[in-house]
Amino acid sequence: MTEQWLDVGFSELTLEQLYGLLQLRVDVFVVEQNCPYSELDGKDKHPQTRHLLGVNEQGDIEAYSRVLAPDISYPQASIGRVAVTKSARGQGVANQLMQRAIAIAKHRWPEDHIQIGAQDYLRHFYQQLGFVVNSDVYLEDGIEHLDMLLTYKTKET
Repeated sequence: MTEQWLDVGFSELTLEQLYGLLQLRVDVFVVEQNCPYSELDGKDKHPQTRHLLGVNEQGDIEAYSRVLAPDISYPQASIGRVAVTKSARGQGVANQLMQRAIAIAKHRWPEDHIQIGAQDYLRHFYQQLGFVVNSDVYLEDGIEHLDMLLTYKTKET
């Protein structure tokens, strides 16, 4: 079970954390989903990118997401590379991960909404978090995806 959540920038990652998050992403997206794609896209190193790590009591990364500033992937802030290890699935870790990622995006970019490119089979999971479908289904790397948007009220000044 996830014991600790870390919200860090690229330069704050230890070598062990960097290796662990890349291993998790490759294990889930490339190996498990049998989807060879360009995993290293340069967005990890952007100065505003946040890496959210869910670490278990042994120090292993069991959950990860990347939170991007507006105008990196979409005009809005975005959350991507959402991954949970097989052993941590079904325990609510993905929900905790997304709730924390949403909170990071809202805190850092309170005037923006959050856009994601979700795998279609996860649409209901994201809808339960408040995301609304805003595109048709499209193929990305051979997997059906759709764009979804989370809008929220901003503080009035």
